[in-house]
Amino acid sequence: MSLAAPGSILWLLAHEMRLYWRSFRGGRAGKGARGLIGLTIIGAMMIAGGVLIALGLHGHDIPINPLSVSIAALASAVIFTLMLSQTLSASSEALYDRGDLDLLFSSPIGPAKVLLVRALGVATGVATIFLMVATPLLLPTVLYGHPGWIGLFGVLAALALAATAAGLVLAMALFALIGPRRTRTVAQVMAALVGAGFFLVSQARSILGQQASSSVYADIMQRSQEGRLNPPPFADLPLRAMLGQPLPLLALLGGAAALFILSARALGRRFSDAAAAAQGATTSAPAKAGKGPARAFSGGVFLATLRKELLLIGRDAALLSQVLLRVLYLIPTALVLSRNASHGTGAALAGGAGVVVFLAGQVAGSLAWITVSAEEAPDLLSVSPARIATLRRAKLAAAWLPVALLLALPIAVLAWFAPLAAIWTTLGAALAAWSSGLINVWRQRPGKRSEFKRRGGASWVATLAEMLVSALLAGATGVAVAGFAVWGLIPLALAGLVLLSLRRSDAQIAKALRLR
Repeated sequence: MSLAAPGSILWLLAHEMRLYWRSFRGGRAGKGARGLIGLTIIGAMMIAGGVLIALGLHGHDIPINPLSVSIAALASAVIFTLMLSQTLSASSEALYDRGDLDLLFSSPIGPAKVLLVRALGVATGVATIFLMVATPLLLPTVLYGHPGWIGLFGVLAALALAATAAGLVLAMALFALIGPRRTRTVAQVMAALVGAGFFLVSQARSILGQQASSSVYADIMQRSQEGRLNPPPFADLPLRAMLGQPLPLLALLGGAAALFILSARALGRRFSDAAAAAQGATTSAPAKAGKGPARAFSGGVFLATLRKELLLIGRDAALLSQVLLRVLYLIPTALVLSRNASHGTGAALAGGAGVVVFLAGQVAGSLAWITVSAEEAPDLLSVSPARIATLRRAKLAAAWLPVALLLALPIAVLAWFAPLAAIWTTLGAALAAWSSGLINVWRQRPGKRSEFKRRGGASWVATLAEMLVSALLAGATGVAVAGFAVWGLIPLALAGLVLLSLRRSDAQIAKALRLR
């Protein structure tokens, strides 16, 4: 017997949770025992870390002073921005990818209830992710000397409700401002921007070249030591709620719940209209006849394939947002590298060059994973008259070109102040991008582009190899920029050995693909 009547909020919410569980299991399909072993190891490490934290904090209470209040408020802001990034992405998915809203809106269930349940599902999913991380780290401390700290879980729930409400409002505002067709792309891009927004804001002064504190945390510590730290009114609310004080915890939960319900009820009708518009926006207008098929292929197979891959990268918002987050870390790092060169800071220059090389390899690897493995009609390419080597070079060029464009200006500025450092950084970034592209060719996992968001990404071997090779090349570059180029040959040789161990011939690649 069902615990809730069909069509009720609890009944619909249970269905949402079943769908989330199916999506989670589907994303883990094929990982089997290897994935279970990996999760077990990670879980054991987190529990061990939680036990160490509990032992270290036993008998010590957190004081409520300006420093602890500011740090708790800062941590809450970081978590809120991360949750908001996920809710923005989930709101876009709710409108475009689920494909069940037309059925729900044609049922006797009101649109306000549909939105409320869908938003509850988003909030529950976001909160679950953070609770899965927080529980093994914090539960030992709660059980061993700090029972009041269970309020931390309530604060996470409140932040998830508030972030979901803000995500819904932003999604609806985008629909009103730019229409349904552009909202999908902008929402995915905004999700990546919000995810990296706090990092960019906290490092803004360092990026812009000011000599003040290089981060928000360092600024808080400096103000605290100088006695100039004065948090605004009610800034202590998150800390008091985290420590389990009933009134602050109830105030946070009540305020977040009220904001969530208010936004869901107020946007119910607009949500149904936006969903209907989104369903129409997913159907592209038919291409105009007689417009340039011959021109599209006039440059040859290589240029036609390159043009096609770049067009698809720019068009696919969901996949682009997965890469954009790494790009948002690459650009400020490259700018800081250029600024360090102008100030002649040797150690910072070497470290910055290494970070740029590592991020270049990661961005190129993500793009190569998309261009090489994502293909809606791989059978057509395999029987086409074009040589597979030409197609592969074009796909890799499409992955490398955005990285080159992103780094062109910062490296040009770096070359003005430190030409030798610019040469080493360029070589390191080129090698890292080239290596990541080859790894994705040798260890490709073909699949339809439309299904990539539900897949686990590139193979775990390719992911680990990309990180290892990029890290080795980053180390070699940093050592070379520091003036010890001969010692840089050691990590360079190790990176070469890793690549040689991963290399596959065309016949081996074809055989591996047939066995999948």
